[in-house]
This record gives sequence, structure tokens and C-alpha cells, in this order.
Amino acid sequence: MENLIAPEGQKRIVLVGNPNVGKSVYFHRLTGQYVDVSNFPGTTMEFYCGKLGSDFLVDTPGVYGLSGHSEEELLVRDAVLTSDMVINVVDAVHLERDLFLTCQLLDAGVPMVIALNMVDELEGRGMEVDTARMEQLLGVPVVATVAVTGQGFNRLSEKLAAARPGQADILVGQLLAGYPGIPRREAVFILEGDSEVSSHRGLEPGQDRDKIYQARQHRAGEISSAVLKEKRMDASIASTIGHWLINPLTGIPALIITLWAIYELVGVFFAQTVVGVTEIIIMKGHYEPLVRSLLNHVLDLDSPLGVILSGQFGLLTMAITYLFGLLLPLVGGFFLVLSILEDSGYLPRIATLMDRIMSYIGLNGQAVIPLVLGFGCVTMAAITTRMLASDRERRIAIFLLALSIPCSAQLAFVAAILGSLGPGYMFLYGFFILSVMAGVGTLMDRLLPGYTQPLWLDLPTMRLPRLNNILKKTWIRTFGFLKEAFPIFLGGALLLSLLKVTGLMEAIERMMQPLTTGWLYLPGETAGAFIMGFIRRDFGTAGIMAIPMEPLQKFIALVTLTLFVPCIATTLVIFKERGWREGIAIWLTVLTLAFTMGGLLAHVIYYAQGVNPAMTLPLTALFVSMLLMLAVIAARWRRGIG
Repeated sequence: MENLIAPEGQKRIVLVGNPNVGKSVYFHRLTGQYVDVSNFPGTTMEFYCGKLGSDFLVDTPGVYGLSGHSEEELLVRDAVLTSDMVINVVDAVHLERDLFLTCQLLDAGVPMVIALNMVDELEGRGMEVDTARMEQLLGVPVVATVAVTGQGFNRLSEKLAAARPGQADILVGQLLAGYPGIPRREAVFILEGDSEVSSHRGLEPGQDRDKIYQARQHRAGEISSAVLKEKRMDASIASTIGHWLINPLTGIPALIITLWAIYELVGVFFAQTVVGVTEIIIMKGHYEPLVRSLLNHVLDLDSPLGVILSGQFGLLTMAITYLFGLLLPLVGGFFLVLSILEDSGYLPRIATLMDRIMSYIGLNGQAVIPLVLGFGCVTMAAITTRMLASDRERRIAIFLLALSIPCSAQLAFVAAILGSLGPGYMFLYGFFILSVMAGVGTLMDRLLPGYTQPLWLDLPTMRLPRLNNILKKTWIRTFGFLKEAFPIFLGGALLLSLLKVTGLMEAIERMMQPLTTGWLYLPGETAGAFIMGFIRRDFGTAGIMAIPMEPLQKFIALVTLTLFVPCIATTLVIFKERGWREGIAIWLTVLTLAFTMGGLLAHVIYYAQGVNPAMTLPLTALFVSMLLMLAVIAARWRRGIG
């Protein structure tokens, strides 16, 4: 915490509160600095510091308590221990829940002011808080506010001067008498069994945590009941809509419509229409020819330097085109949609509906957004895995996206080819890809250490998104991503250019021919399609259309290319999100699985054709079902011995 010590003569004020109570909005309004403000739990994942008048304000991650159950709780505990004052942000809609943390701060004797947020939403539910009575019961200033509009912030600033320690619980007060000479805020944590604070004082951790927690929970309930007053009987429209959206009978149809709208907006409009203008017309139609024309005056474009700068994978051509022609509209479009879902309060409800289904492949309900968006653009979907709660779930989601989700561009070519082959091939294709996804997801869930994080979400009141919030979040996130991605894309382009210049690219293509002909039973020229697939999978799929093949060969090639490594843009995003070491491991594993599954499929198909040509597709479907069953059995067995 040394880097958070306030300069001499300045107070260090710490914002503390549960997840999703609006601390980041308070930080922005009080300091004028912007933090990634989201209407979704767990937004603030690190400390943010700023000036509040002559004092020093620190924003902290949202926590439900300070008892060291998570890294975030330990960090916030340390911030509280070294603070001069705390602004405790409390959600008026979830008052009893939030008051548990408030009571813990009161027991610690920290000078504090309570900022009661979202009083407008509480009023929309026909309730209000008696702030005067609340001040009397807690012993600290309480200010009713609406963070998103700024209501009550002038009064909050005035009340900071009146911050003081509040009234501790009677039981805690009695127990603290056993720790004379130890600061009250440390003694409380020792009482609760905090081993780190106890060790610092050379004492044994206390054994009264359960007793203290029960008393604290009881006190929070009593205070909540005493200060909440009914204002009117009718429920608000927003509250009614919120309940409809988590009821399966009405929520699932609403979710289907929403996902379709997201796909049309992001997967079709941004990924195809907008990118068609930015990448094809602007960057490839005007920018790249201009760059090559200018470079042609100073060097030979066919020279090694010319190829590195402006060739097929050039630093000034492909890298810049992908960043600004492809990624900029995709990332901006995704963050725009995500901001709308967050600000409206709908995103937690989507996660709640899908939680049970996603748990079978090691994910919780939040993962439905990246997986659906992957059918529009896997690059964009890989970015969205940031919203998942744990690193384990982000790892599973990114791997499944890299392995089994075809983007909209590839799907267009797949649909065209399968349409010419017939409905039987179309069904088998979908069944095979979904089976691989379910099987691999199930195995990863069982083999990776840890467990799927349970979905603990607060469901905020549904509200109309605020345009200013949406645009600001979209800009901050998009700019931040491009800033981080720029050097990675340049490095990737340089590597590919060097492979091209040195002739290693052609050597790789020659090395792949035995694999395509001997293992996959495909024509030798399909090696070129797979090389194009390294760049973009839809390029490789398009190449299949130009190669004379039997229907079964086209089907094998389609499946293998669908399971193939992701395009360069997605690969570089994966490297950025997961690091180079894990990114390379994912890439190599996906490549191995693609050729392994494609080869097994080819051998089964041609074996079935030799047995009975009319039964080729049914026997292949049976093989796929057996693979899925084996994956599930292996996963269950692994869990049984783990």
C-alpha cells in the first residue's frame, strides 16, 4: 500500500462499498477523473487515485466484507487500515446487504461518511430511506445521492468535514476490551480471526468470527427495517421488466431476441458492413495503394525491406489495415453494445438465465455473450472474455472460441458449400462442431484445477442507458485496447513477413502436403487453403470452393478448417489477452486437435463408405456421438478420482 500513501499534509480518503454500488462514478464526480464505470459487478479491479480538493481520494474494488476471503478483500482491508477517512457507498436498493460491510467499518472505528446511492431507484420501487433516523442509529453522517445525475454531491462534499467514527456493535465493543493498547481497527480484524493482522501484532487469531458475523447481520437487518419506509404501493415499470427478464418463460424469448439483435448489430453491421468500408474500401482500396506508391519512390517493393514494409504481411500495410480497418470498428462496436447492456442492467440478467447450461462446459452464464459474439467475429469475442469472473473461465472460453466457433465470414462460405452438398451434411457439420465444443469444454472443466465460479450477481434495477455514459465508456475502452494491441500486431506482421522473405512460408506449405493427402485424404493443393487459413479461416474456406473435390472431401475440409487455428487478428488478440506462452500453447493445441479430429473423421467416413456407401452419414454421426460420450465419461471419471 506504500504507493497509495497521501502526500504530507493531505488526508487519504478511501471509497469503500459492495460491487456495483457506483464507487467509480463517485470517484469520477469527486475528482474529475474517469474510471471504467459499469453497471456490472466487479468493474474496478485495481486502485485508482485522484485529488479531492486538498486531499487524496482512492477508489477500491467492490467487496462484501474485509475478512480476507479474496485478494480484493485483502487489498481493501489494507486500504482501510491506512486510511484517514472512508466514504462508504451504500446501495439504497440493497440496503440490508450493504449494511453488513458498513457495520464492519463502524466496528473498526474508521472516521466515515455514508453516501446512500440510487435513492431514485428505491423511490421507483415505492420506498424511501429515513436518512435522519439512519444517522442516529449509525452515528455517522448519511447523505442521499444519485451518482449518475450528481444529485446530493454538494451536500456530500460538505459532510466530509463531519466524518467521524460511528457506533460499534455492543458485542464487538465488549470483545475489544480484551485487546488494550492495540488500535481499534486492527483489534477488530484480530477478533475476526485475520491471521495476517494477528501475526503483525504477535497474537493468535481470534475465535469469535461466527459470533461477530451473526451479530453484525442481525444489526444490519434491524437498521434496514427501521429506516426503510413505504412511499407508494405500485411497482415501477422498470422493476416489472426486470422480473420478466429473469423469468424463464419470458426471459428466454427476450434473450433470443436480444442475442439476435446483438448478432445483427455487431456480427453483421459492424463486422461486415462497417468493416467492408473501413478495411476493404478505405484501407485496402486507398490507404495501402498510397503507401506502396510512396514507398516505390524510395525502394524496390520486391526487395526484402519492401516486402517487410508493404508486402502481404507488411508493417505499414497489413498491420495498420488490421488495426484500424478491422479491429477499430469491431472493438468499438462491441464496447458500444456492452456499454448499453451494462448501463441498462440487462447483462447480469442474461448471465442468470444461461448459468445452468453453461456450467456443463466449465463456464457460468456470463460466457454466453463471448460465445454468441464469436459467430460474428472471433477476434471481437476473444476481447469480450475479459468480462468473465475468473482466469480459469477466461481460459476455457478463449480456447473454445479459438477451436470451434466459426466467424460470420467463414460461416458464409460454409453455408454456401454445405448448401450444395445437402441437408444431411449440414446437420452432421453442426452436430460434429457442437459435439467437439461440448466434449472439449467438459474435459477442460474437469482437467483444469479449480471449479466454475458460482454466479453471484446483484441484479440492478433496469434503466434507460445514458448516452454520455455509453459514449465515454466506449471511447475509453476502445482507445485502451488499441493502445495495448498496436505493438503486438506490429510484431506479428514482422514475423510473417520474415517467413515470407526467407522462403519458410513456402517450405511450410510443402511440408503440409503429406498431411493433407495421407491423413485427411484431400487433394494436395488443399495445403494452400490451409496456409491461407493461418491468415484468416474464411480465406482458407473460400479456397476450398475453387478446388475440385468429392462431397465427402469438401465436408472433411470444412470441418478441419472450422476447427483450425484462428486468424492472425484473433491469434494476436489471444496472445495479448493470455500472454505469449499460453497463446502459443493454445495455438498449437488447436492446430493439433483440428488435424486429429479432421483425420479421424476422414478415416471413419471412408471406412463407412467402404462398408455401406448409403450408411456413410449415419455411421459418421454415430462415431461423433461416441466421441462425445467418451469425453463426458472421461470427465466424470476424472472428477471421481480428483
